[in-house]
Amino acid sequence: MALNPNAMVPVLKDDDFVMWESNAILRYLANAYGGEWLYPHHPQTRAPVDQWMDWQSTELNTSWRYAFMSLVRNSPAHQDPRLLAAASKGWAHTMSILNQQLEKTGRYVAGRNFTLADVPIGLAVNRWFETPLEHPDYPAVRTYYERLTERHGYTVWGRNGTP
Repeated sequence: MALNPNAMVPVLKDDDFVMWESNAILRYLANAYGGEWLYPHHPQTRAPVDQWMDWQSTELNTSWRYAFMSLVRNSPAHQDPRLLAAASKGWAHTMSILNQQLEKTGRYVAGRNFTLADVPIGLAVNRWFETPLEHPDYPAVRTYYERLTERHGYTVWGRNGTP
């Protein structure tokens, strides 16, 4: 609570500067320590990166929460079969949006190159595949998942056997 009033992780402490919220931390690090290739400076190139990071935070994260808490965390407060079915359906719908985007771009979420948006969305895709539920066939999402696995950091922090 001393570093984050929400009593949650992550928290970044950079010398005397402290901040929280995953995507804000990612943006700060890219801005502070370089990363034009990760977080482009040109507004029209950066905008899709921000758009998809915000989508991950507002749409994708809310779609998986109930199912994840039920099936992975075994939370007693998340065991209503009707709510679980609705949450699973909602999560699948949200993943279909990602699948459509990946079909358009052909490689990564915001375009042909890996960007900052692929960090949080890639972690969410790992959560999707590691959560024990029925997964509709989304070939572009599956290919994206395999492509991310070619990145060493993703195998360490993303696709490491944990949701």
